[in-house]
Amino acid sequence: MVNSEKTHPMATTSANGIELYFDTFGQADHPSLLLVSGLGAQCLVYEDEFCEQLAAKNLHVIRYDNRDVGLSTHLHDVTVDAMSALIAASSGEPVDAPYTLSDMAADGMGLLDSLGIERADIFGASMGGMISQTIAIEYPERVRSLTSLMSTTGEVEVGAPDPDTLTALLSVMVPQQNREDKIQGSVNVSRVIGTQRLFDAERATARAAVAVDRSYDPEGTARQLVAIFASGSRAKGLEQLSVPTVVMHGDADPLVNISGGLRTAELVPEAEFRLLDGMGHDLPLEYWDRIIEGITVSIGRATL
Repeated sequence: MVNSEKTHPMATTSANGIELYFDTFGQADHPSLLLVSGLGAQCLVYEDEFCEQLAAKNLHVIRYDNRDVGLSTHLHDVTVDAMSALIAASSGEPVDAPYTLSDMAADGMGLLDSLGIERADIFGASMGGMISQTIAIEYPERVRSLTSLMSTTGEVEVGAPDPDTLTALLSVMVPQQNREDKIQGSVNVSRVIGTQRLFDAERATARAAVAVDRSYDPEGTARQLVAIFASGSRAKGLEQLSVPTVVMHGDADPLVNISGGLRTAELVPEAEFRLLDGMGHDLPLEYWDRIIEGITVSIGRATL
């Protein structure tokens, strides 16, 4: 076990009035690394051991639940139609959404404000990568480095999911009534989107049970998905970035096609692209060393 200091769970209020659950690893006087979670993913997707390994790199690691997931604020009084939003976004029509990725980026900045952190290194996976990109575009003075994993640019031409995978993702947004079905739905999605040769049903079931018991809100996941559709392309903003950036993507990702990662690296000036060969849309233990190396390379470039 890595020797790091983890705080007790806390909650705070962001600049725009959202209660955000978070916890931290490592020493507060070390450079801060903000971990931004993906669609429907609670902060526990960044497992304790993963965070501890990052903290061992002399980093102050912060993970948190986005709005509408986990123990942060859920907008239970807002309903959305994710399928209609998908159709509208695919045809280039405006998407009506209760919030956008810019609002979610502001949540992350509100969390840093509450901790008295002026600048941080930002890492995000999947939708977390989209939020992280948005933070870097809209708050460049707050970002030391950016690491984007298995994400995309918001352009409809790149990063599109496999149709069957998208169907599986939409199916998990249908509320289930009993605990067993809730857990199984999560496992089914993990099986479809994850790294196939490394899929462990027992491990996936155990993790799904923890997540379901902690918080279950498929409607919240649908609202997050609509936020993605409503936010559009970040291409112009990415072209203007001047922060050290590392982009990583697996070539077996069925949910966000690798073209999304390649395009991100193409747009961001001097970005480095790192291929994670054989990886799907998950965070397998076997890839942690390579992912952590990519994060530390990005951070290291910021100190040059």
